[in-house]
Amino acid sequence: MKNYKISIIVPVYNAEKYLEKCVSSLKSQSYDNLEILLVDDGSKDESAALCDAFAVNDNRIKVVHKENGGLVSAWKRGVAESGGEYLCFVDSDDWVDADMIEEMAECLTGNDREIVSCDYVIERSGGRQEYVFQRLAPGEYDRRKIEQQVIPNLLGQEKRYIAFSRCMKLIARRLIEENAHYSDEKIVTAEDSTIMIPSLIDCQRLVVMDRKAYYHYLYVESSMIHKYDSNMYDNMILLRQILLRVVREKFAGAELKEREKQVDMEYVLLLLLVLKNEARGNPGGYRRNILEICRLPEVKELVKRTPVTVTEASNRLLYLVLKHPGELTVRLLRAAICWYYRKRK
Repeated sequence: MKNYKISIIVPVYNAEKYLEKCVSSLKSQSYDNLEILLVDDGSKDESAALCDAFAVNDNRIKVVHKENGGLVSAWKRGVAESGGEYLCFVDSDDWVDADMIEEMAECLTGNDREIVSCDYVIERSGGRQEYVFQRLAPGEYDRRKIEQQVIPNLLGQEKRYIAFSRCMKLIARRLIEENAHYSDEKIVTAEDSTIMIPSLIDCQRLVVMDRKAYYHYLYVESSMIHKYDSNMYDNMILLRQILLRVVREKFAGAELKEREKQVDMEYVLLLLLVLKNEARGNPGGYRRNILEICRLPEVKELVKRTPVTVTEASNRLLYLVLKHPGELTVRLLRAAICWYYRKRK
């Protein structure tokens, strides 16, 4: 196995409660040829000082301090400051197993457009764990298999064939550098899809490890992705525009038409997240906002001509509201969402 240099990029913002566990798991990696970049995105707590302290006695750690610009700007800065042939992203409230990098690196070949993906564990309160495995079968996929089995299933699926997260992967630098221009700093929900979808489309070799859940994702109820976002609908409109640009620049002819259709399917599924965001986090205005969004002419027309398949109970209810918005269905959605999240606490 060649000893490739691997850069681990950790965007950091107000993560003082979690940072030590995260960085300790990276310092404990059994793989030796790595660098750890801690990108402090203008933290207001003690995160910046902690980053500097971690770097004092470990020359593998490099700290970058920058003005706050959001998650996308932070990982992009980390990429620019890094020197590894392969990139690995870890969020600052997560941690990884000590042998993650070494065992994933064993799958590398030096192909400058390859990705190695492992699985992950959702770490919930009270020590509860939920293992999440890729739907795409474990194994090695060359370009032909990627075109036949991966790309056709990237978009418009209720359950991902392969996770769109930047994390839990080793990614050849070229894929990130050539596709980073698609990632818009204004996207705060599903922002990873703007880098991983084009990278997976361009991928020449993909390895899905066999039920290796090395990555530990900490479910923090108060984190940004679980808070109410009043701008989520606008976020999804912009995300759809970016995904359309991706497929229009990478496909042509009949395949382009099929990919555009799948982007629309993906957008319908993203609208379910918008409705969930309103029903869960906006008790004072959820009815007005949900009905307004669902009754927009462009939304009604898109939903009518773009059917999607949903099987999860919560998504079926959300899809019902999207197709048939009314006072009764919206109130039922709010009650079901509140019951569901009380039950999970």
